[in-house]
Amino acid sequence: MIVGRRGELRALDDLLAEAGAGSGGMTVMRGEAGIGKTALLEYAAERAGRLGMRVLSTAGVQAEVYVPYAGLHRLLRSAPELGRAAKAVLDAPDTLPYRAAALLLDLLSESADEAALLLAVEDAHWLDTASWDALSFVARRLGADRIAMVLTVREGEDVDRRLAGAGLPEIRLDPLLPEDAIALLAEVAPTLSVTLRQRILDEAAGNPLGLVELGRAVSRSGAGALLPAWLPLSTRVERTFSGLVAELPLATRALLVIAAHDDGDDLDELVAACRRMTGDDIGPDVIEPAVATRLVQVDDRFRLRFQHPLLRSALYQSTAPAERRRAHAALAETVAADPARQIWHRAAAAAGPDEQLAEELTEFAHQARHRQAAAIAVAAFEQAVRLSQDPAGRGRRLVAAVDIAAEQGDTANAVRLLEQVREEDLRLADRALYGLIREVYLDTGWSGSDRMTAFAEAIEVMCRDGDADAALHALTAIGVRVYWSVPPPEIVDRLVAAVEGAGAAPDDPRLVAVLGLIAPMTRGAWCLRKMAELQPADRLVPHFQFALGLTANGLGATTLGNALTTVAAAGLRVQGRLGMLSKILISQATNAAYLGDARSALTLAAEGELLATETGEHSWRLSAVMATGFAEALRGETEKAVKLADAAEAVLVPARRFPLLALVQQIRGVAALAEGRPEEAFREFCRVFDPADQAYHPYTRFLLFGHLADAAVWCGALDRLRELTAQMRAVAAQCPSPALLSGLRYAEAALAGTAEAYDMAIAEIPAEWSFDRARLQHAYGVWLRRHRRAADSRPVLRAAASTFDALGATAWADRSRAELRASGETLRKPVDAAQSLTPQELQIARLAAEGLSNNDIAERLFLSRRTVTTHLSRIFPKLGIRSRAELSRFTGTS
Repeated sequence: MIVGRRGELRALDDLLAEAGAGSGGMTVMRGEAGIGKTALLEYAAERAGRLGMRVLSTAGVQAEVYVPYAGLHRLLRSAPELGRAAKAVLDAPDTLPYRAAALLLDLLSESADEAALLLAVEDAHWLDTASWDALSFVARRLGADRIAMVLTVREGEDVDRRLAGAGLPEIRLDPLLPEDAIALLAEVAPTLSVTLRQRILDEAAGNPLGLVELGRAVSRSGAGALLPAWLPLSTRVERTFSGLVAELPLATRALLVIAAHDDGDDLDELVAACRRMTGDDIGPDVIEPAVATRLVQVDDRFRLRFQHPLLRSALYQSTAPAERRRAHAALAETVAADPARQIWHRAAAAAGPDEQLAEELTEFAHQARHRQAAAIAVAAFEQAVRLSQDPAGRGRRLVAAVDIAAEQGDTANAVRLLEQVREEDLRLADRALYGLIREVYLDTGWSGSDRMTAFAEAIEVMCRDGDADAALHALTAIGVRVYWSVPPPEIVDRLVAAVEGAGAAPDDPRLVAVLGLIAPMTRGAWCLRKMAELQPADRLVPHFQFALGLTANGLGATTLGNALTTVAAAGLRVQGRLGMLSKILISQATNAAYLGDARSALTLAAEGELLATETGEHSWRLSAVMATGFAEALRGETEKAVKLADAAEAVLVPARRFPLLALVQQIRGVAALAEGRPEEAFREFCRVFDPADQAYHPYTRFLLFGHLADAAVWCGALDRLRELTAQMRAVAAQCPSPALLSGLRYAEAALAGTAEAYDMAIAEIPAEWSFDRARLQHAYGVWLRRHRRAADSRPVLRAAASTFDALGATAWADRSRAELRASGETLRKPVDAAQSLTPQELQIARLAAEGLSNNDIAERLFLSRRTVTTHLSRIFPKLGIRSRAELSRFTGTS
């Protein structure tokens, strides 16, 4: 029975109608306990049934919040054929949430071809994290499917964090209007006196469940059923439910207590656990009094469901600690065949420290972290902390939990856990990591290289103790942090000496990756040689490919970095490891921008930013924003570029992450070049090359020198360019960065100012550095024209414009066309129909042009096949084509 809620009912009707018509969507209904979420969800399910839609439902259960995929298993029980298809993936110990989500989306999309679907998810705030991640991932990708999803959640800080990271549309349920509250109370308790009716109306304050349950309780027992008004409404309603349970037989009450603590709903399992707890030989029939009083329901597959989530909550909260431990101990014995479930019940049943169980939970946490089930890993570490007897073990587990929470961007949880750490309990290595994390969440800001001394000491101790593997792991985890901190040379030397003296194999990919990031100047040349020897990349596991790819990028070996990360990305897509995949995509987007490929940079950055948002990688999301700004500047969309640069600076400066301002400066410099303001561009770039400037970063210079030289040549700052070229030639003698060498070829050819110098430099630039070659061709064309060799200038200017157009570097192509006009030739600007495509449409078009099927594209991009088909149906008219074969003309593929 629903009274009022006209706006909410209309929104649900619209959602279902649109899904039936092929435009799927979802909504989250949130509000306080008892506000009417369940009633609206039941309305949606009933309405969907009348519309011929198939309804799949699940509910979060407080006791199973740490059991991976418990919610998804529950959902698929209502669709046995889908459950069978998904069972192998969901039961696998290494299944990641996004792999499960991709499979679920595929299965649901196929099923929706036969009949539209409604996914009804109650109490989503109690879903296990793996199920939440999978379902929210699916929810964001329903636009082209005949699927609607409705979730209900209670208010709370945890819910705020989940929803903030999920980016899902919401309907917030407010209390009923006074006239609706009066009408509802009249329905359930028509005989109340005026005084009692008003008191219930006042205390319920528009909460529908409060009106219903308090009204019924007063009708049954009189005014004595009303608890003191100072208690929260949810507490009063829970006490009402508890009173109903107290009237049941002892065996029935015991069975309900077990059900409230179980992470499953199988009646036979509940009965078996109850026998263990009570010692009584009971059977399934003991549940009948609870069914008769409509406190629970049992379906034809003998699955038990509470009439209302508050009843389960009431039982759970009112159970005495000793009885709660007995319930969990009984359940642990009953589910012994399922270690993932059993370990949580064992932990909940433990009455005191248990180092063996703590170690088992630690191992479980590491496995969960490997599967990217971060919240489960943190919870397991916290349970392990509670059970730890060894202070050092307790500290190590807390730091690990903090590290995971920090990785996920869960600042509130990281702070809460940090405050529990006792630094005196930590090993030296743990103290170093603790200090670096603590500065971000509890202190004033980023310390740059200040804490690197302590970190170097920790690495030295680990290496001295023969634990090279731990040292390499710690350095791999924090290598990018060291790279952007630019520690003083003495700290770098200590780190290098410790690692190189620890006895690690010279071809250990971690050693190569670590040394390239912590010591680019002194070890960069060696690392570049070793990375070339480690090719082909498919001989390595994705984690090592990724680490080496980041190092190659940091050394300015962007094409090598792309080769490594492309192979890694393919493996990570198959595994569904989206956290690492998002970093790879963002790295590739940045590489594409350095290579002048604006189109690829935008598509890669868009997907990388989406995945970084979904996986909570907030620092990497900021990197995606800056890669997008760089690409927009190349395209000539300078207003967008500068806004993104300003937004990034507003984050970096308060955090005192000054070296990262180099990435902001490159956006501003390239934007100024695109607008024809080379003097301003030169000033912006020079900040990155000035050790006294906050934006100075010695290694970004590798990648930026070509742009700086371009600006200097254009504005005539040749004397300053000559000085910087001499400096950077000395740098290249130590670290032969491919990007730096390419920039030096440009600068030296322009400074020499001879046809021979230009011809030689163009010939030396590798084919894959097509933007750099085109930039040099443009400069050569300008030189030729100004030396009255207009006819000779036209072929090189034409080639430059063609390359810039192909890359989407529109501003540079326009410059080449302008020089061509000055030489006496007009080159028409091509119509770029691909600009009308969104980044996702362009990505789909490119994959289709490469010959991938719709199924392959869907799997690669974590979309449903229907979504891919819908996008292609929109892409063809935008481009004015009729077949996939024509796509290569617009996407740069062949």
